[in-house]
Amino acid sequence: MRVPRIFVPESVAGRDSVVLGGTGARHLTIVLRMKPDAAVILFDGRGGEYGGTITKVEHNRVVVSVGEHRAVERESLLSVRLIQGISRGERMDWVVQKSTELGIARVTPVFTVRSTVRLDERRAERQVTHWTGVATSACEQCGRNRLPSIDMPMSLDDCLESLDDSDSPRLVLSMTGRFDLNRDPPATAVTLLVGPEGGLETSELDAAQRAGFAPFKIGPRVLRTETAAIVAITTVQSVWGDL
Repeated sequence: MRVPRIFVPESVAGRDSVVLGGTGARHLTIVLRMKPDAAVILFDGRGGEYGGTITKVEHNRVVVSVGEHRAVERESLLSVRLIQGISRGERMDWVVQKSTELGIARVTPVFTVRSTVRLDERRAERQVTHWTGVATSACEQCGRNRLPSIDMPMSLDDCLESLDDSDSPRLVLSMTGRFDLNRDPPATAVTLLVGPEGGLETSELDAAQRAGFAPFKIGPRVLRTETAAIVAITTVQSVWGDL
C-alpha cells in the first residue's frame, strides 16, 4: 500500500509529534481506516517532507510521531503562472487540480467580459479557500511538497496592469497564434493567459498583447477552457520544463 501523504499547515520542523484534524484526520481514519503504527508522510509546504508514524487514532483527530526530515523536492524547473478566466462549477476545480499535478507555481483567477461567474468579496475568499484545498489534495496525491499560490480573483484589466517588467514569455491562447516555443535560450518562467467559456473578446486579446502577451496556438481544434489550460501547461512543460 502506498504511504499516504498529509499536508500540515504549521511548521513541522523541531516537533516530536503533530495532531491532525479536519480533512487529513478524516482521510486517514474513515477513508483509509489506518491504525496506530501505520506509516505516513508529512509536509508543511516549506520544503522537503517528514516520515511519520501514527501513535493515536481518535474520532476526529490523529496523533503522528514526526520522523526525520527528507530534503525531497519535486518542483518544476519551469515556473508557470496561469491566469485563468473563471469558469463555472467544477471546471475551475479541475483546472486547479490538474495544473497543480503538472507543477504550476501560481494560479490567478480573473473575471473577463464573457465570464458567467461573479463573486463578491466574501464569496471570493471562500472560493480561494476551496481552491487552495483542491491544490492541497493534489499535492498530497502527486508528491509535491510545496503548494502553488492561488490569488484572489480580480478583473483581467487589473491583472494585466499589475504585471511586473519580467522578460519571461507571456502567452495568450489564440487560434491565430504563431509563437514558437523552440526559442533560444529556453525559458525558466512563463505566464499563460486562458479565457473562460467562449474565450476572450477581441478587445481583451488586444489588451493582452499590449501587455506583452504573444498569441499562442496549441492546435487546430477549439478546446474547452479547462482542456485548453491543461494542454497549454503540458506543452510548455514538455518543451521548457520537466515533462
